[in-house]
Amino acid sequence: MTEPRLPVVILLDNIRSMYNAGAFFRTCDAAGAEKLLLCGITAHPPQPGVAKTALGAEKTVPWEYHVDALVPLRMLRARGYQIAAIETAEPSVDLFEWEPRWPVCAVFGNEVDGLGEAVLAACDVRVRIPMRGAKSSLNVATAGGVVAYELLRKWRLRRLPPAGA
Repeated sequence: MTEPRLPVVILLDNIRSMYNAGAFFRTCDAAGAEKLLLCGITAHPPQPGVAKTALGAEKTVPWEYHVDALVPLRMLRARGYQIAAIETAEPSVDLFEWEPRWPVCAVFGNEVDGLGEAVLAACDVRVRIPMRGAKSSLNVATAGGVVAYELLRKWRLRRLPPAGA
């Protein structure tokens, strides 16, 4: 990667599916995210299901495993990261209206139960992806791609000179 990494850390807390964890490796690689943090029951390399969907991205994306998500969240907060829970529940701000405070840590929770209360309490903001259909949520790996690329878009806009300049 020739450009500096996107100032975004993605944290997965208690993700049940190894395939979802592997898909996040691919997304982090594609968007150029700074790091992927795998916490709780979230699978991590060298587990075969992760490698199957990561397709080698587990070797190119910086990652760490932590038993307790609160540990890396405290470290990131001390380093000035805005901690954003990606959640469907109110109160939350629409992803497209959110003005992130860089650097950012986007936190994703369990496919069924979402984020636990302690992790939610450690977050600065709750961000939701707008849902216009009958369903109220996306697969967590799909949501990760949507959020990562919206953050990449916002970061690029922030770095571009104004039109006509």
